[in-house]
Amino acid sequence: MLIKRIGYFLIGVSISSVGVYFFWQKKKATFDYGMDSRTLKSIRIKKRVFSDDAKRVMLNSDIDSTKISTILYTGDVDFNKSKPRKKPCAEYYINGNRDLENVSLYVSRCDSISTIEKIIIE
Repeated sequence: MLIKRIGYFLIGVSISSVGVYFFWQKKKATFDYGMDSRTLKSIRIKKRVFSDDAKRVMLNSDIDSTKISTILYTGDVDFNKSKPRKKPCAEYYINGNRDLENVSLYVSRCDSISTIEKIIIE
């Protein structure tokens, strides 16, 4: 009797897990609970502007706005090199991952705008 109940329970959990997976996938919901994820999301959702220095680096190297967006989705925020409490705009140092691990960004995040101040290629 107990084995039947456990079987029914596991079948129900499996079916509902698949349903929840497809439900959240259609809504394109994200779960940004980590420090890096919240910081990167807050930078991504604001209007993005490039400084003159950043534009110059983009013209002289093989970096475009698509690669910048990739770093803002998959990068790591280095809080030791960042100034998150700086007023009026917090500043963050973001390291790229995988193919872009040699590219870093220095971003200034204000209330309604995010400015890519520097693009550092190592």
